[in-house]
Amino acid sequence: MSSPAERYAAARRRAAQASQFPALDEFTLDLGFDLDDFQREACQALERGSGVLVCAPTGAGKTVVGEFAVHLALRGAPARPATADGDGPPPARRKCFYTTPIKALSNQKYHDLVDRYGVEHVGLLTGDNAINGDAPVVVMTTEVLRNMLYAGSATLEGLAYVVMDEVHYLADRFRGGVWEEVIIHLPASVTLVSLSATVSNAEEFADWLVTVRGETAVVVSEHRPVPLWQHMLVGKRMFDLFHDADAARKHDVHPELLRYTRETVRRLELGEGRSAGPGGGRRGPRWRGPLRPDIVDRLDREGLLPAILFIFSRAGCAAAVQQCLAAGLRLTNPEERAEIRRVVESRVTAIPGEDLTVLGYWEWLDGLERGLAAHHAGMLPVFKEVVEELFVRGLVKAVFATETLALGINMPARCVVLERLVKFNGEAHVDLTPGEYTQLTGRAGRRGIDVEGHAVVVWSPETDPRHVAGLASTRTYPLRSSFRPSYNMAVNLVGTVGTEPARALLESSFAQFQADRSVVGLARQVQRNTETIDAYGAEAACHHGDFDEYFALRVAIADRERAIARQGQHQRKAAAVASLERLRVGDVIRVPSGRRAGLAVVLDPATGGFGEPRPLVLTQDRWAGRVSPGDFTTPAEVLARIRVPKHFNHRSPAARRDLAAEVSGTGLDRHGGRRGGRSRQGAGEDHALSQLRTELRRHPCHACPDREEHARWAERRRRLERDTEELRQRVAGRTGSLARTFDRIVALLTARGYLSADGAVTDAGRMLGRIWTEADLLVAECLRRGVWDGLSPAELAAAVSVVVFEARRDADERASLPRGPVADAVDETLHLWSGIEADEAARGLAVTREPDLGFAWPIYRWARGEALAKVLASGHQLDGEMPAGDFVRWARQVVDLLGQVADSGGASTELRATARQAIAAVNRGVLAYHATA
Repeated sequence: MSSPAERYAAARRRAAQASQFPALDEFTLDLGFDLDDFQREACQALERGSGVLVCAPTGAGKTVVGEFAVHLALRGAPARPATADGDGPPPARRKCFYTTPIKALSNQKYHDLVDRYGVEHVGLLTGDNAINGDAPVVVMTTEVLRNMLYAGSATLEGLAYVVMDEVHYLADRFRGGVWEEVIIHLPASVTLVSLSATVSNAEEFADWLVTVRGETAVVVSEHRPVPLWQHMLVGKRMFDLFHDADAARKHDVHPELLRYTRETVRRLELGEGRSAGPGGGRRGPRWRGPLRPDIVDRLDREGLLPAILFIFSRAGCAAAVQQCLAAGLRLTNPEERAEIRRVVESRVTAIPGEDLTVLGYWEWLDGLERGLAAHHAGMLPVFKEVVEELFVRGLVKAVFATETLALGINMPARCVVLERLVKFNGEAHVDLTPGEYTQLTGRAGRRGIDVEGHAVVVWSPETDPRHVAGLASTRTYPLRSSFRPSYNMAVNLVGTVGTEPARALLESSFAQFQADRSVVGLARQVQRNTETIDAYGAEAACHHGDFDEYFALRVAIADRERAIARQGQHQRKAAAVASLERLRVGDVIRVPSGRRAGLAVVLDPATGGFGEPRPLVLTQDRWAGRVSPGDFTTPAEVLARIRVPKHFNHRSPAARRDLAAEVSGTGLDRHGGRRGGRSRQGAGEDHALSQLRTELRRHPCHACPDREEHARWAERRRRLERDTEELRQRVAGRTGSLARTFDRIVALLTARGYLSADGAVTDAGRMLGRIWTEADLLVAECLRRGVWDGLSPAELAAAVSVVVFEARRDADERASLPRGPVADAVDETLHLWSGIEADEAARGLAVTREPDLGFAWPIYRWARGEALAKVLASGHQLDGEMPAGDFVRWARQVVDLLGQVADSGGASTELRATARQAIAAVNRGVLAYHATA
């Protein structure tokens, strides 16, 4: 209990703060809770007129600072002094733009601000929606603001504040550059509010913000308002990862957890050893972790629901729900089930009944009514939004999600479960980084609801608790820029400020700021390496003679042996290529090695195309797919011939089964007789190699008793010299690297007529400056060459789709196309792309992605009015039909590009009209829904 004097002093302090920061005092009156220290510090800096960078954990309440910027804008400009006649001009109206990285987050923030400030004061601008765009407060995706800046939009007039929520998104390798473009190009009069997750180089990022935006206060808080407890689930036992907070700071894993996991691994290894037997045939007992329904049931019994269970696979999320349903889990009561059904039915009224069946609506609803749901990018957007709403309201208790949820809307839970610590990043399976782990587990603990949050990692023999402890405790996840110039950016910069000022602007980017700083560290490393190289050289010295000369002979021999081995490999590969090119339909061959080893029949020889032959085969194990020369260590030999039906469908299980039986019926040995080992003669007969070996034996250092010790030091020196040379090249490459890339882009655009020789933007360049897509230059070339002229609306949608679509996995075979005008337009697009690719390669630029044909049939059929079931089945997916969420996402990107074509000054009047008709044809059914209400 404080004394009257202390209470009086506190009241005096509050009164002083209220007089110093009146806007903040007004703002806090309506909040209903006290500000944390970091929130107050950031808001005070903002009211003083400074920009601010706020770094704090997920759920800490960073957005309060952004909402204070909204409050300052709506409050209006400070009153001006009255003029002599008493009639001063009215205060200028001020605006605040609130930017987010994704549409779902924009929609959520729009509703939050409407609830607080009223619909007349708040607008929304995303790729899908435009609501009250002239309002004093507008929520938008970051790309929309970037486009406004380049277009010189009148909407920017009066802009006083820009809030960049999730500003750490600038590290995103696909879209991150947009954040830097906005930060660099915003008028100097705009105050920037940057909200970021906790990063370890906040000061570095703030230093850059100061150079480009002026005064910027840095407010960093690592305090979580709701404490987070870390656990590991080992089989049926739950362990704390750390004994206490002090152990967590030291990364000391709970001893009981370490002992139990080591004992479990030892038992598994002993079991495998016993079961292998003399023949080594049977494998030992595999570890089977807890079943997903059991995990959810355990969380329910321990009062840890609602929970988000992260499974880094769409199929895994859907399977998890089905497993829980099959196990009879039910997490809701009758009242909750009735409310869930009411919410769901009110949100899906616009979707036709036959489409709901195709989308798996009834199975989805059954899961929801039991309190279970999946959440991933393959789901229909309206389905995802319903899951989000029901989870936030506490009606859905367990959500199985991919990591996309962690980067999206506000969906806090009491508990977060990580099934694995490895995820697929689009190219390979990689370990979670500390930053990703923190982002995912940061969802645990709802402020104002939970006393504490819980993060659970499911243990497996590959999971080391000490590794998890490192992920949970590490605070070193720096923000790295992904910014690089694009064609669209180049013409917009040149058109806005001129070529030389544009180069200077690029050099002011965070990417170049980081590159220049890193050069200092690299130069120091070069100096240290040089000193170490000298020391290694002294250790390698030999009193018998020049050991550098002797070691050079050893290196030359090793290089020559590798060259001879490569030559042999090239010869074997050439023989394999030639043998595959000779194959015909019905030939039975033997795949000698790999997962598909055994007999196979050729279904499609794939001759006459570009690149290596990749025949389509069916193995006797019923697998159908393409094989490559890499699958053949020896030339493919035709062992027999069988008849393949004329219209054989390799996607039909029954057809595969019957033909595979015929292959087995040939009576040929699956593996065949082993051939002798590869011939090693030739290596010894190589004249140059023999001469080098003779010189080596004659060298005086060859007789040194310490020869191998000297050689080890010489090898260390050689490796360090190679690494040091790479460092020197990196130093040279990073200095002014963005400006060099910009110069190459300008040269290519000048050669193609988008910029004139004197640096002016041409009509074609102005058209390119209004194309916002990854393949901007290819789209501009298609418009200039009239590639899409004369197409019907459905044909245009299909032709445009190839420049925006990108399959999640590489397909073994090229997707088919609707015959006629679409195929002709796509062929011409591919021809233009190959020309652009050649120009880019010649200038050392990153190559424009090759057009992907996999979405042409689905969007073509949809634009023609065909049923959703038929459309999804026509997707070029190796693992079944296209997920509805993917279809909607790509269709909206096609609509976005069609909208740009419809507004393009470089398109013919007929093409612009066709583009508008195509948009109308696509925006039906599941595409007609927009998340605004």
